[in-house]
Amino acid sequence: MELYYTFSVLIVLASFFAYLNLRFLKLPATIGIMVIAMIVSVGIRLLGDQFFPETTKQFFELIRTFDFTEILMGAMLNFLLFAGALHVNISDLKEHKVPIFTYATISVVLSAFIIASLLYHIAPLLGISIPYIYCLLFGTLISPTDPIVVLGILKQAKVPKKIETKITGESLFNDGVAVVMFAVVLKLAIDPDFEASFGSISKLFLLEAGGGILLGALLGFTASNVMKKIDDYKVSVLITLSIVMGGFLLAKQTHVSSPLAMVIAGLIIGNYGKAVAMSPTTRDYLAKFWELIDEIMNAILFLFIGFELLMLPDLTEQLVLGIVTIIVVLLARFLSIFIPASTILRKNTYTRGSLTTMVWGGIRGGVSIALVMSIPNSAGEIKDVLLEVTYIVVLFSIVVQGLTVGTVAKKVLKDENNDGEKSHTITE
Repeated sequence: MELYYTFSVLIVLASFFAYLNLRFLKLPATIGIMVIAMIVSVGIRLLGDQFFPETTKQFFELIRTFDFTEILMGAMLNFLLFAGALHVNISDLKEHKVPIFTYATISVVLSAFIIASLLYHIAPLLGISIPYIYCLLFGTLISPTDPIVVLGILKQAKVPKKIETKITGESLFNDGVAVVMFAVVLKLAIDPDFEASFGSISKLFLLEAGGGILLGALLGFTASNVMKKIDDYKVSVLITLSIVMGGFLLAKQTHVSSPLAMVIAGLIIGNYGKAVAMSPTTRDYLAKFWELIDEIMNAILFLFIGFELLMLPDLTEQLVLGIVTIIVVLLARFLSIFIPASTILRKNTYTRGSLTTMVWGGIRGGVSIALVMSIPNSAGEIKDVLLEVTYIVVLFSIVVQGLTVGTVAKKVLKDENNDGEKSHTITE
């Protein structure tokens, strides 16, 4: 009954905030819900105890019962990734497979170390000492672009197709690398007896990422071949639901990456499955069902992000460090895109405008917050510092970058065309 009560409160608030946004703010739905939730959070912190003490106390207790990390990483992320991958054309990903693989692996690792090194040297100048291992931990959790936010925002931003495919592909696959790297660095930070070697890290990565890809392929092809023998949209929808929910349980039992499994399963069902196993009616119902699931989950997720403001000890305490870190993260994003583009990917053509759009389109979101909240409380004040800084970076990323990425893309690409630079590349 308590779970039903909690879910009911979330749905009521999400629908009310969605209405307010559509009626007055007119922002993209997810961002609008988050902004309203943040405004409500600020109001509660400033005026709640004075005017509505009992309601405020109950609401704080409700928010504290949420395990954001478990809810997002253990449940919602699987639904959202499957729903997002279901609508991605796999032939577009194949066309850009080398850049996508590079940005989802090498760029994530490169960005993490750049952020860690800069933060380690800059933080003491602001009177804050953060051990390097925790700077690296922050680098690993803030480097991956958030697939949920990216997929939601790019749909409305009208970014050119080639750039959208690269950013979308990167965001779908970089979670596997980031989560494995985060797990290793966290183990190093909290367990002095743990020794990380190339062999142990490689084994962990192959198990998590490779196992997740294999499981996703097995689920995707199995579901597609099962649906091929029937033609009933109700059963097909149930099968896809069982793939997401049962697939998560299988991934957890086998210790492989459930996010990667859901991405692969979604891509296969959304491409191979739709082509060989579904009638037009089934395809239509399946697309609408998962689009609705995607919208509901996104509304609840961004509601969570807005209300997480209530859980921060004092957001203003690390405001300066947070603003500096925004610049550090953007710089690291630029270098992690530019360096591979001018070396490993030198045979690919990249205009300055496309690189600028990819840098600005690298949006962080709930995954970063969920990872930072999973740091044990034994980290003490360092966890509070990293939590506050992460929230500031994510807030800037979603609101500022998310609302302007379409405008930035249009501006830089238009300027290139006007200046006749369209044929120029970083390297040939």
